[in-house]
Amino acid sequence: MNYGRLRPSDPGGSDRHVDPDSSSSRNSTLRLVLLAILSLALLLSAAASATVLLLKLRPGGRSGPNLTPTSAISRTCGLTRYPALCLDALAAFPAAKAASDQDLVHISFNVTLQRFSRALYVSSTIGHLPMEPRVRSAFDDCLELLDDSVDALRRSLYYVNPRGAKSSSGSAQDVVTWLSAAMTNQDTCTEGLADVSGGVKELMSARLRDLSELVSNCLAIFSATSGEDFDGVPIQNRRRRRLMGNSDGDEMPWWLGKKERRLLQMPVTAIQADVTVSKDGNGTCTTISEAIKKAPEYGTRRFIIYVRAGRYEEDNLKVGRKKTNLMFVGDGKGKTVISGSKSVFDNMTTFHTASFAASGAGFIARDITFENSAGPAKHQAVALRVGADHAVVYRCNIIGYQDTLYVHSNRQFFRECDVYGTVDFIFGNAAVVFQNCSLYARRPMPMQKNTITAQNRKDPNQNTGISIHACRILAAPDLVASNGSFLSYLGRPWKLYSRTVYMMSYIGSHVHPRGWLEWNATFALDTLYYGEYMNYGPGGSVGQRVNWTGYRVITSPVEAGKFTVGQFIFGSSWLPSTGVAFLAGLTV
Repeated sequence: MNYGRLRPSDPGGSDRHVDPDSSSSRNSTLRLVLLAILSLALLLSAAASATVLLLKLRPGGRSGPNLTPTSAISRTCGLTRYPALCLDALAAFPAAKAASDQDLVHISFNVTLQRFSRALYVSSTIGHLPMEPRVRSAFDDCLELLDDSVDALRRSLYYVNPRGAKSSSGSAQDVVTWLSAAMTNQDTCTEGLADVSGGVKELMSARLRDLSELVSNCLAIFSATSGEDFDGVPIQNRRRRRLMGNSDGDEMPWWLGKKERRLLQMPVTAIQADVTVSKDGNGTCTTISEAIKKAPEYGTRRFIIYVRAGRYEEDNLKVGRKKTNLMFVGDGKGKTVISGSKSVFDNMTTFHTASFAASGAGFIARDITFENSAGPAKHQAVALRVGADHAVVYRCNIIGYQDTLYVHSNRQFFRECDVYGTVDFIFGNAAVVFQNCSLYARRPMPMQKNTITAQNRKDPNQNTGISIHACRILAAPDLVASNGSFLSYLGRPWKLYSRTVYMMSYIGSHVHPRGWLEWNATFALDTLYYGEYMNYGPGGSVGQRVNWTGYRVITSPVEAGKFTVGQFIFGSSWLPSTGVAFLAGLTV
């Protein structure tokens, strides 16, 4: 096993998925085929436009794979982690020889988008082949993730348009977020295929080759030419400081407007929902899946789904990428319960085990319990998966054992939530801040260790990581009753540049004095970034912590401040509109 790519369940465990003969699976694949064809058509149109533009730079504009690199190409590719791939990719693009450094940023994005779109289109053509359930699960994951990546790359390409027609809603930080998400999507797809074998895996592997590396090169080139520092901790520019203003404890990040702020604070009875879900038939729908179908695609206004008290057992609920600005409101923790029971033992990937998943931008949930009831013996079993950009989860319970909360990608904020689990129970590669939350370690299976986080930042230019600020790190009652029979740790590094910080949080006595756990021997110990700042409680002492190169006791409030809502996820510019109270800096 390559421990830099796959997460062992400690002990045992594997990833699995769905019935390949189900009509929903076939319909989903058909939709993705059609989307792939449309995406390829749009891509060809965009590529043609870009080529015309770049051909204007040099009369005749002839170039090809055998192009001798110009000084601009050499400089550009010298910034990347995969320079040979960069040279090949740029050399194959028309007019690259006459392109300036800035033009080459656009070309690198364009080439990468072309490759992803072609991979999506060609991969979708094998959807009709018979597949074992586990293979079908991994295949469906890849189609969904490739589609999401094509969308992220298309938006990034628009921002770096050499004509300077940048979107008013985009920013350099947005581009880094979108590229980081595209790379994470590709990694998730590849990991899903890792445990399967056969012809489908071979076909997919050929189509997916070099995609992650191409995005990495785009990240490196853009980060170096955008004038901002993304390779360590984000640095605010003047515009962002103005956006933050005089922050106080009642403010939120900038993605949340006044309406959303009110919606998150007002009583449920005062909210006018677009759809009401009630199991007794007294609402608009009796199931949550029906309510999601009623929501518009690419909605620009807030669409509110009120889920009345009750237990809703609808496995694999999903808010897809096109379902934007959806808000789910429940009657409170433990009252409105969304529960599933899927696990890798059901022949599906970890990605697909989620009881509830959201990838539509602007997703908000409040006063709901998300649960996976599969139990500890079923290993990986996700209760909530979030890949939505500008997502907020407020006053919710997230309950499971191994892999409870999958903070998959993009920018996320969790406030006043309770998260329960055992092995790697908060994992993923989002840029995410947990604030005023309680993280409960439960009693694991025999011979297992509890690890709260498993962060999988793969590339030093990704702006991702897990920030745990002003939270409580606690032992659940069943773990307390075990009288110290199980060890608990703050986290372990899933990927080479894993990044997690705990700041100003209470840490209980159940956390081992070393604090952190190795993934496999010395893997990532020199390249990770694990930090602690002004934590307290019986487990907060740092005197016996690990002595890894990448671990640090943060003493500077300036360094710690870079992992706050205001700076790490630039929340002061989007959170206020949601209405969720938040702390933009370290303190009020």
